[in-house]
Amino acid sequence: NMLRSRTIGITVKKKTGDAFDAILNLPPKMMDDAKINDDGWWTFTGPHGKSFLKFNEHKSHGILDHQFIDEESSWHVPMRVVPSGNNSEILITLNKPAELNDEQFNQRISEMGDMIIVMKNILESDS
Repeated sequence: NMLRSRTIGITVKKKTGDAFDAILNLPPKMMDDAKINDDGWWTFTGPHGKSFLKFNEHKSHGILDHQFIDEESSWHVPMRVVPSGNNSEILITLNKPAELNDEQFNQRISEMGDMIIVMKNILESDS
């Protein structure tokens, strides 16, 4: 079974440091029931059931890697926020978890694409 990955990139009209901070605080703006625990894990209900998200960030390097777990699969997601003038490029790489087949992975890529549009809109409307 060949490893598959897909990198999704978007431009956000926001300076890198501001975009970085805003992303760390996105979960409750995207999921009504998002709550953060003392150990840094966000919990919420996602499209595939009970979900957990934890950032492993390094702001000065623009690293926003995160772990994401739901009832179907577990992901380690490399994410970067890269300066581009007054804007930021956000790059997210999705590596197919072994427990998902190709069709499920394609579905997740599609869902993630939709979610990133929502994310971009929230980031750009936030002052």
